[in-house]
Parts: sequence; C-alpha cells; structure tokens
Amino acid sequence: MKTSASILALATLAAALPSQKVNKRACDSAVKLSGTENVFKSYTLHPNSFYKAEVAAAVKNLSDQSLATAAAKVGDVGSFLWLDTIANIDKLKKELATDIPCKNVLGLVIYDLPGRDCAAKASNGELAVGEIDKYKTQYIDVIAGLLKGAPNQAFALIIEPDSLPNLVTNIDLTTCQQSKSGYEEGVAYALKTLNLPNVVMYVDAGHGGWLGWNDNLKPGAEGLAKVYKAAGSPSQVRGISTNIAGWNSFDQTPGEFSTTSDAQYNKAQNEKLYVSLFGDALATAGHPNHAIVDTGRNAVTGLREEWGHWCNVKGAGFGVRPTADTGDERTDAFVWGKPGGESDGTSDTSATRYDSFCGNNDAYKPSPEAGEWNQPYFEDLLKNAKPQF
Repeated sequence: MKTSASILALATLAAALPSQKVNKRACDSAVKLSGTENVFKSYTLHPNSFYKAEVAAAVKNLSDQSLATAAAKVGDVGSFLWLDTIANIDKLKKELATDIPCKNVLGLVIYDLPGRDCAAKASNGELAVGEIDKYKTQYIDVIAGLLKGAPNQAFALIIEPDSLPNLVTNIDLTTCQQSKSGYEEGVAYALKTLNLPNVVMYVDAGHGGWLGWNDNLKPGAEGLAKVYKAAGSPSQVRGISTNIAGWNSFDQTPGEFSTTSDAQYNKAQNEKLYVSLFGDALATAGHPNHAIVDTGRNAVTGLREEWGHWCNVKGAGFGVRPTADTGDERTDAFVWGKPGGESDGTSDTSATRYDSFCGNNDAYKPSPEAGEWNQPYFEDLLKNAKPQF
C-alpha cells in the first residue's frame, strides 16, 4: 500500500519528466496500406519540416526579394526526407514529433548501402564495402523500429537510389563489383525488414536514359526481381521509383535525345515510356511494376549534353508539384524526390569527393558538396519553374 509520502514522490517525479509531444493531427487508428493500391490517391505527400526550414532560410537570403512570396511557397510542397547517414535517422525522429496530418504520407529515402554509389564520387556513403551488418543493425533495424512505433502514420519509401541500376550498367567497375553482394543483400534486407502495414515501398530503378536502353530493360528488371524474391516478395512493395534527383521529362515527344545517333537503341525517350517498357519487363520477371516519378527539377529540358549528365544541371527549374493525377495508370504519382536547392556534388576540383560530372560544361558552378544548400541554384530553379509559383 502506497503511503502519502510515496504518492507525493511519484507525483514529483512525473512532473520532472519531460512531456512527450502528442501529434494532435495524427490518425486515430493504425494505418493499413497495401502494395496493391496507389497510396497517393488517398494521401498527400508531406512537406517535411527540414526542407521547409531550408526554404525559409533561403527566402531570407534571396538576391531579389521580389521573389520572396513565390519562394516561400516552395516549402509547402511535399518532398521526400533523405535518411542518407545513420546520424540522419534523427531527422526522422524529429519529424515524427511534429504534427503530421492524418491524410499526409511521410516520404523517406532509404540511402546508406555499404559502398554506396559505386560509380560516382560525389555521393559516396559512410559505410565501407563489407559493413553489411552495420547497415542492418544500426541503420535499417533502427528505422524499422521507428516506423513500427508510429503505426498511425503512413510512410512511402524510396529504396536505395542508383544501387541496383549500377549493377547492370557499371558492373565493369571494380568498385561496383566489390559492392554487388552487399547491394543485393542490403536491399533485400531493407525490403523484408521494412515490410510493415503502414509502409509502401518503391525500389529505385534509375531512369529512362539509364536502364531504359533496349539492352538494359531485361537484365535491369531481372536484377530487381532477383532481390525482391530474395526478400520473400514483400507485400508492401508497390513497384519502382524513377528519375530520382533526375532531369528527364515525363512525356516530352519526341524525346530529349531522340535525334542523337544512338537514339534507335533506346525506346524509353521519356519517363512515361520508360515506366511502360520497364514495367512490362518487370511483370515478366515477377516484380511489381507501378511507379513514382520525380518531377522536382525537370521543368526545362534540352540542357544536358548527354543522358548520363546528372550533376547540378544549369538552367533547370522546379517541375510539376506532387500529385496522383498523372494521366497514366501505371504511374502512381509525380513526387519531389530530390530537395531542390541541395547540391548534387561539388565543383571544387581539389575536393576529395569531386566528380568530373560536376565539372561538365552543363553543370552549374560553383556548387558545394552533395547535400549542401546552393542558394543561387535554388533561385534559378524558382525562376525557371513550370508551372510558376
């Protein structure tokens, strides 16, 4: 039996403990998603607080304050939150402590494989080849615990941009050969572990100028299907993500590179064609084949010298805002995958992570390290936006 003194002590202790913030706008019951349905028809991509804060800071630093009203609106656009290091899992923890509306789906990019981005220097990750156990226990397992702890929140995940596509087109590189087993094991583990009722997943499949080449369609689809089946064919995998942090038009006809000498070898001259062609190959290989397409920076085309030029393309503009109204049954939604304004890589040739693609004639210079804010580039994206803000 508790004495009055012990009751008083318990009350004092309770008062001293920090109060846990309750999301007043959260759903009243557990979210149940399905890989057989388009989540974006019933949920809105959440404008996460981290990108909102970056944009708010950018508004204060505009070179032309007449752009302020338009610039501020960018922060209200839903975009994916990149969990690209173990430390950045804290961003997810902080976001879950904010008031996320019940009808918003929180988009997350899972992006920390050992030997990450084996064909480029700019976005090399923190984990070395072989650190697969660390990836599983300190990264994927921790994220899975947070998603399980928020059963009333809907999540849409993009799984490891560029990883499996690199195993198709860049396997001649020693770095990609060394990364292969870790990529396949890591992605399979992520798909299996994150296969939760409140989650829908899209495995990254590059873009039409990458796996869209005629000879890449079949091996690309079979590569994704191999990993999907190794994970036990998880029910919450909906399909693929395309054009993440990319520049390709969704439906430009004729395509941006349709007049080049090698155009005959690539029927996927825009992302809509790619979703269709690669989707057919996925179905044959036994992999779900719906898609989300990044339109965050693809408003202006004809800027790149080649399909593969990926770094801070000069003259780019913010594209169509996230929507499930795509006009294509197989394309679930247009999304903002890459936070517009964050650099793709540095143009500093002396930097350890300098990649020559960031020094190309069609790349914006100067640009800071990957992920760092580039204020002039953000302003160009805003000026060149279609539709305008």
